[in-house]
Formats: sequence, structure tokens, C-alpha cells
Amino acid sequence: MNSRFYLAPLLLVVVFSSPLALASGGGGGDDSPAKPQCPRGQVFDSKARKCVLQTSKLVPDEDRTDYAYQLAKDGRYEEALALLDTLENPNTAKALNYRGYATRKLGRTDEGIGYYLQSVKLDPQYAKVREYLGEAYVVKGRLDLAQEQLQRIKSICGNTACEEYQDLAEAINDSSKT
Repeated sequence: MNSRFYLAPLLLVVVFSSPLALASGGGGGDDSPAKPQCPRGQVFDSKARKCVLQTSKLVPDEDRTDYAYQLAKDGRYEEALALLDTLENPNTAKALNYRGYATRKLGRTDEGIGYYLQSVKLDPQYAKVREYLGEAYVVKGRLDLAQEQLQRIKSICGNTACEEYQDLAEAINDSSKT
């Protein structure tokens, strides 16, 4: 077999695991800008544009919340929850949504649903929490409730083209195949 077929995937691994690629934060369709990956116990301070200790009182809740979501998206769920525990005001729609996300990903789906429902109460027009709530209902086998969230997202977005609608529709569709 030609060695080119072996080198191409290896090259991709090298490029995407380089410090430059990691510093970009990965991005990927969430509603917060990409940030560098900080070591455990640190958070990205957008004003200072660097990682600082998460105990720093200078880092605003907005940065803590956004970085907690990035940690959760990177599979660092316990760290995300610990960072959310440092918020001055943990009862925002965004913070509760991200707490629900990290909790659900740890396998505590019912607890995650509780956080999502609190988030929905604070901001019923927040499409991202509706998506994650719907995905939690899919995990629980409650496709009827997931479909309700899908319809709410459609009315929030005004169509079916928004990412939250597409992602939940895909989760519902995938669960129907199994």
C-alpha cells in the first residue's frame, strides 16, 4: 500500500494537536468565542487575554461562565462545575444551562434537566437551553417532550435553519433509528 495513505491522517493529527491549534480553543458552533485551554484551576480572562487562577476576583462571571462551557465541551465536566461554583451570580440562564450540560454529560440526566428547567424559567427564548433540554429528554426516552422543545426552538429561531434546531432534530432522528 502507498505510504501517502498513512501519512495524511498522521499529518492531520500532528496539525490539530499542535499548540497553535490548541490555543485556538477549538471553536465549534457554541455561542461563545474560542479561548485557549488553561491548566486545571485556571480560567481565561478576556480582559487580560491570558489564563489566570480561577480564584482571582478580577475575572468576571461572564468569562467564568463562558470558560466553564468550553471546559464542558472539551469533556472536562467536573472542572466546568467547579468553575461554575465560583460565580458571584450562579443563577443566570446561561450559567444554569452550562451546569445542566456538564451534569447531564456526567450521566446525571435528571439533575441536568432540573438546571435546564431553571434556565428556561429565566429566559424562555434561549434556544441553546431548549436544545440541551430536548437532548436530555431524548436520553430519557421522552421523544414527545424532545419534540416539544424542537417546536419551541423553531418558533424562537423563526425557522428550522438555526443550529439548535438542526442539532436537536438530529438527536431525535438518531434515537429513532436505534
